[in-house]
Amino acid sequence: MLVKREDIRALVDAIHHSGKTVVCTNGCFDILHVGHVRYLEKTKSFADFSIVLLNSDKSVKSIKGPTRPINNENDRAEILSALRCVDYVVLFDEDSPKNLLDEIKPDVYTKGADYNMETLPEADIMIKNKTRVEFIEFVQGKSTTNTIEKMKKQ
Repeated sequence: MLVKREDIRALVDAIHHSGKTVVCTNGCFDILHVGHVRYLEKTKSFADFSIVLLNSDKSVKSIKGPTRPINNENDRAEILSALRCVDYVVLFDEDSPKNLLDEIKPDVYTKGADYNMETLPEADIMIKNKTRVEFIEFVQGKSTTNTIEKMKKQ
């Protein structure tokens, strides 16, 4: 379910008040593939509720360049929301979800295993808020960039 950014803090507070836990992850999730699905399923395994912080179209363009995203933010949010392992989706415009993570203060945060605590851009927020960080291995050869490159060759 897509939740407005201004409503997410109250939702997380209600979840925590009920004694449940929250895990967050973030990304563009432009062309959904099996690597994304396995990553999101593993993310959900760490808490009662999962929240995907989704880069808005503006944010994706800033990070990936003018030809991205392929799918607009509303379509990407709807597709993610349809997955049983995703409870909530929140859009953000910045290049980094640091401010949103600081606001939400999840119990757990997941990131791809190509990061570690020394290279994690959000590490300072995770340490400050005592958020547990879990690094998830990628599925070899599965990425949106690889999918786009394969399509260009056909």
